[in-house]
Amino acid sequence: MTDLERDIIREILNIGLARAADSFAVIAQERVLLEVPNIDLLVSDDILARVRDYQTNHVAIQSDIRGDFNGTTLMFFSGQHIQRLSRVCLRMQSAESLEVNELQESLLLEISNIITGALVTQLANILKANIYGAPPTAPHGDIGDILQSLLPQHQLQPLIFSVITQFSDKDNMVELPLMLFFDRVTFSKILEIIRSYDFLGSQMSA
Repeated sequence: MTDLERDIIREILNIGLARAADSFAVIAQERVLLEVPNIDLLVSDDILARVRDYQTNHVAIQSDIRGDFNGTTLMFFSGQHIQRLSRVCLRMQSAESLEVNELQESLLLEISNIITGALVTQLANILKANIYGAPPTAPHGDIGDILQSLLPQHQLQPLIFSVITQFSDKDNMVELPLMLFFDRVTFSKILEIIRSYDFLGSQMSA
C-alpha cells in the first residue's frame, strides 16, 4: 500500500464515519466532533493489548461485516457515555458506571447497529460492494480471548480509528473508540477497487 492509497482509504473511511457521526449526534442529541481516522496495521499482540486496555474502562459492542467484505467492528462505550445516553434515550438517571442493566445493554446494541449500519452503507456505496452489518452482540469476558482465536484463523489486519464526541454540557472531550477489522482478502479487494479508479472517481480503462 502506497502513501497515496493509504490517504484514499483514510478519506473513504472519513466519509463513512461522517455519516456515522451524524447518526450518533441525532441519538445523543449533542454536537459530535469527528477525528480524521488513523489507519494502523498492527501485529496481533499489539491489537490484543489495545483492545484489553479499552475494555478496562469501556463496555464493548461487537458487530460483524458480511457480504463481499469480511470484517468486524468493536465500539467501546465509557461510563460517561452510558450515563448520558441512558438519560437522553431512556429517561433513566444512572451512575457513571460500566455496570449496565438489560435495557441499557439493548440501547448500546441498537446504537452500535445504527452507527455501524451508517458506516457500512457509505462504504458499500463508495466501493460498489455488497456488504451489510450483522446484528451486534455484547461480548462478555475477555475480548482479547475472542480476538486471539479470530486473528490467526482469518489473518486479520486491523484498521483502527476513533470517533471523537463532545457533549455540550461537558467541559471535556469524550472519546468513543470504534475499531474496524478487515481480513487480508478484504483489504486486497479494497486496494483493487481503489486502483481501478482515477482521482476523479471515474473507472480507468484497462
